[in-house]
Amino acid sequence: MAQDTYRIGGGGGFMVDSITAVPQLLAAGVDAIIMDFLAEGAMGLFGRMRAADPAMGYSADFITRYIGPHLDEIARRGTKIVSNAGGVNPLALAARLREEIARRGLNLKVAAVAGDCLMDRVGEFAGLKGIEGDDVLPQTGVTSINAYLGGFPIAAALAGGADIVVTGRVVDSALALGLLINRFGWQADQWDLIAAGTLVGHLIECGAQATGGTYTDWDQVEGWDRIGFPIAECHADGTCVITKGEGTGGLVTVGTVSEQLLYETSDPQAYIVPDVVCDFTQVTMTQQGKDRVLVTGMKGHPRTPTLKVCATFDQGWRVTSYQPVIGPRAIAKAKKQAQAHFDRGAALLRERNMPGFLTKEAILIGSGESVGARAPDPDSVMEILLKISADFETQQSAGLFAYELHAQMCGMAPGTSIVPFAGISPVLHMVAFLIPRESVTALVDLDGTPQPCPDRGPAGVPLSITSRPPVPELPAPGGALVPLEKIAFTRSGEKGETVNVGVIARDPAYLPAIRAALTPQALTDWFAHLFRDPAQAQIQIYDLPGLNAINVVLGGALPGGINASSRLDSAAKSVGQQLLPFLVPCAAPGV
Repeated sequence: MAQDTYRIGGGGGFMVDSITAVPQLLAAGVDAIIMDFLAEGAMGLFGRMRAADPAMGYSADFITRYIGPHLDEIARRGTKIVSNAGGVNPLALAARLREEIARRGLNLKVAAVAGDCLMDRVGEFAGLKGIEGDDVLPQTGVTSINAYLGGFPIAAALAGGADIVVTGRVVDSALALGLLINRFGWQADQWDLIAAGTLVGHLIECGAQATGGTYTDWDQVEGWDRIGFPIAECHADGTCVITKGEGTGGLVTVGTVSEQLLYETSDPQAYIVPDVVCDFTQVTMTQQGKDRVLVTGMKGHPRTPTLKVCATFDQGWRVTSYQPVIGPRAIAKAKKQAQAHFDRGAALLRERNMPGFLTKEAILIGSGESVGARAPDPDSVMEILLKISADFETQQSAGLFAYELHAQMCGMAPGTSIVPFAGISPVLHMVAFLIPRESVTALVDLDGTPQPCPDRGPAGVPLSITSRPPVPELPAPGGALVPLEKIAFTRSGEKGETVNVGVIARDPAYLPAIRAALTPQALTDWFAHLFRDPAQAQIQIYDLPGLNAINVVLGGALPGGINASSRLDSAAKSVGQQLLPFLVPCAAPGV
């Protein structure tokens, strides 16, 4: 008898992803669609929205752009929708959805999952230092504080008859896991199955990143303009096939899916989510045909006794300005211009007894700052986009500095063109910490009345990793020096101040050479420009023999994290690309 197959589409990886995904996946006939709207920074934005209007704090676009235009088709097909678009106010989003559905005369039941918001407990947690970085949760200025919930409250909402489930802060992969728990009846202590469902969510929650988006071999991917969004064909035994809709653009290969598995991971044996500790190291991927990749081998371990809490808070004001500087010695001109802006701003603020700079930085886009020692010869650069970034304690100080950022048009470097208005925005900081899981109770609202959804799973246990996969044997001596790009795929991402780079061998024969060449010292030297102090770099390398891959984890490589960083690439998307020119001695056949 053929296995029961449940098809889940990944309909978006962030709060402004393409509006083409939902109609495309509906046309492909999927059983359910998940949509991920929440990054840590998004929680802060939604928190400010709710502070201005208590009825808001969710993504209105979820209704107006993504789901609303297709509600009739969703009802006709019976497609389940699960999304964390509820932000910091999922109950309000559910209520608005019910109103819209009633207005259209449709028969769709909406549920909300809440209980993650801990804003009424700020005083309890104030003063806590995060698990990473130097930030401490303040008493005031907090815009959001949310615990990460898992997949079982979503499953409970679906079991109660929900057609559309909107949540607050759940771990991204839980959107798919909840659907699979409900469909297949998986139990909380079936660790391998719960981990497999988590992996499904992890592979498709970033949308087209699994189907050729941001892929190392980008030049082999056709149809970015109509790229297919991922579909996971899931089975009760935890295996799945990743594919995409017929006739869509993009590409589904072992390379594209493997890259996504390693995206934003740290220790691949300890990928911790609320419901399970996932072990990715034995996962294998097999190309089953065009745009079809079979994923097997997922392992899980008992969940931990704690839940992660993420809080965001405003701390000061940031001015950002972009100034084109063109002509000979463009780098030198841009540096001198930036320093003049900072000197003038300091003087104006000092004369008026106004608070000065908290931080200031000039980023010379086009000079090669993002690639460190591999930057081009400064004398050869004829155009620079000067990015001015400065933080201030008060909005008044920021406004004065921003106003003066037009003065270079007549009074500074030749070849400076028109400058867009210098934007002023709050500086968002983030702090994450752990709390006992029993101190948070999920709520499920099926009809406008939230009800507690008790955590009935087994008690959590401390994380314990007693053994590691073997390190690949030393490679054959000698061989040609080849760029890493020729023998591997890479994908990078960030969590907090940590950056990871997944490196997947294109052929298993290349893995020993890759592992031997990418030593912590070699990586420290290569990425020295990413660290405040390269001598203090915290670099770890993990082995994933199932994927013929390693995961390089660069602790402290993104000071301030994605929200507070002023870098050109504050999401660390380019770090894997930066590693591709690294020369690897490789004697394997075919190189």
